[in-house]
Amino acid sequence: METLQYTIRKLIYSIPLLFGVTLIAFTLMVYFGPDLTDSILGKNPTAEQIADVRSELGYDAPFFVRYFMFLKEVVTFDFGSSMSSGEDVRSILARTVPVSFAVALPAFILSNLLGVGLALLAAYHRGGFWDKFVMVFAVVGMSVSYLMIVIAFQIIFSTSYGLNWFPVQGWIDPPPDYPDATFFEIAYYYWYNYWLYVTVPTLASIFVALGYNTRFFRAVIVEELNRDYVRTARAYGIGNGTIMLKHVLKNALIPIATRIIISLPFVIIAGNLLLEKFFGIPGVGLVTYDAITNGDLPVVKAVVTSTAILYVFALILTDIAYKVIDPRITYSK
Repeated sequence: METLQYTIRKLIYSIPLLFGVTLIAFTLMVYFGPDLTDSILGKNPTAEQIADVRSELGYDAPFFVRYFMFLKEVVTFDFGSSMSSGEDVRSILARTVPVSFAVALPAFILSNLLGVGLALLAAYHRGGFWDKFVMVFAVVGMSVSYLMIVIAFQIIFSTSYGLNWFPVQGWIDPPPDYPDATFFEIAYYYWYNYWLYVTVPTLASIFVALGYNTRFFRAVIVEELNRDYVRTARAYGIGNGTIMLKHVLKNALIPIATRIIISLPFVIIAGNLLLEKFFGIPGVGLVTYDAITNGDLPVVKAVVTSTAILYVFALILTDIAYKVIDPRITYSK
């Protein structure tokens, strides 16, 4: 009950923040964004045609009138149709967000789990060989260009110059029309092809994300190791392994959970522009990349606004997660 009441209060308190987020998004993307008049009219339009189109697009309306029109789009989630394909933006997101989520989820889970594990290993052997080895690996992962990593993994796993185990580009095609195919045969088809196309992008994402995650998680764990309760536990003869897993990791979960939850909106909505473009994966990242390059404002507005709003809700979720991780935390009135 306390958690529910706190959640409701946080939602109410987040309304000004949501207004601020939408105001910034509107100002940058719409008010000072691209003028679509020329792209609609083409060359040599008359002054009357320009005035009519600008009036139809709402460019001649005052700032706050246009902002409240934008808020209406956000509330109803009706951003119109894509200027490139004519498809409804909601249909585009409904089709592409699950693909991006399916691509990003394995790397997201594995990079965080491996990051915590490597951070514990490095902190446990602080100053020793394994600590230095893990930190060198993390720095390499952070230093090398993401594009170079993607190209290298693609050459190693997807070309005749390497192992040639996986396709270079593409995504799951609809299964062949076999009338006698069973549910398990169709499920196996999708499962097999899913891992066939997602493995190389996942490995590339893990290699890059693991460096950032490991360094952050190690810093948090090492900070906990310097607390008084760790020295007290050691004085009572508790083993280092028990201290690391039962006490240090538990107390370090709050900043770890914060980092993980805050990044969720970007996994769900924003996708990975470079990864999906390079591997030809038809997710929201590829759609956003094409929308940016083509000036498809309705799609860009929908993606950026959705990500920003989900980010606000992620902030609320982190506060709720604190109570789950540590029941001693109380919510202030």
